[in-house]
Amino acid sequence: MTATGLRRFREPLPPGRPGESPVTLCELCAAPAGEDHGHVVNVERRALLCACRACHLLFTRDTPGRARYRAVPRRYLHAPRFRLDAADWEEMRIPVRTAFFLRDSSTDRTVAFYPSPAGATESLLPLETWERVLTANPAMADVRPDVEALLVDRRPDGGFACHLVPIDACYELVGLVRLHWKGFDGGREAREAIEGFFAGLRERSRTVSPASGGDESG
Repeated sequence: MTATGLRRFREPLPPGRPGESPVTLCELCAAPAGEDHGHVVNVERRALLCACRACHLLFTRDTPGRARYRAVPRRYLHAPRFRLDAADWEEMRIPVRTAFFLRDSSTDRTVAFYPSPAGATESLLPLETWERVLTANPAMADVRPDVEALLVDRRPDGGFACHLVPIDACYELVGLVRLHWKGFDGGREAREAIEGFFAGLRERSRTVSPASGGDESG
């Protein structure tokens, strides 16, 4: 994802007229996007664009001639007992507790990123290891290329949880880390922001069993 796509999550919106709230414009047609607007991915540049409702709907399907842009959906799933062991995590060379995995359609491969004070850092990913992880978690394997990601978090007990989320949620997390991180370990403010982010994801997500896809909520 480019710096353009990330900037909206770590910088304030441009001000509107005096006395008015800041206005976000659709980056496709320049119309007001609305406060609760969606996003569209420029697949070629891996850039995230704000979109009004009309432009978002325009790119919700893969239509010939419109493959350059894809609308970001709003699907949230949570697998609190994701089948992944510490050896696989180490083999994927993830040096931190959290990473997200995105299927890039332009290269037809899965790319791993993890939040850092410098932004979204890409990690080399042994493809056979990731394929093994997906085979063990079929309920989370239908993640949509370019627009959704699997956000994996290592719990304090050593186990792993996974969220299937829109890609803009991942870059919201990246923006939080950049905004709040201080010192070597991030500091209390960063930890509280990250925990609050995951608490919000759990509230909006449907809980599933990663092996079967069955709903565990309620």
